[in-house]
Amino acid sequence: MSYQKVIIVGNLGRDPEMRYMPDGTPVTSFNVATNRKWTNADGSPGEETTWFRCSAFRRSAEIAAQYLTRGNQVMVEGRLNPDKATGGPRIWTRQDGTAGASYELTVDRLVLLANRGGTAATGGVADFDDGSVEEVIPF
Repeated sequence: MSYQKVIIVGNLGRDPEMRYMPDGTPVTSFNVATNRKWTNADGSPGEETTWFRCSAFRRSAEIAAQYLTRGNQVMVEGRLNPDKATGGPRIWTRQDGTAGASYELTVDRLVLLANRGGTAATGGVADFDDGSVEEVIPF
């Protein structure tokens, strides 16, 4: 048996988009940017942003579409969906000719950490797990 889980914390790059599969199952897609900063050996700052394309299904999709907006800070737990051809991230070419990569996650759990103003929409942390909603007090 094998298992994988990916946990990311970042900010939504734009408002989520909800659509329906042919069988009527709701799907909401949203992009999350994660940032990492460091200081190089020469003292100059370094920074890296990684984008993840996330897809939530069923009740989680409905909740994500209702509560998430651009700029929200979220924690997403899920599993990576590798490109079927390469087994890695989906590689594509941007309009300017440079290469890009897309890391795609299927959402298992979504936690709304803060809105654009820095506070969670519910005063605590909104935790969306398997379609249920509950308030969690942050530590």
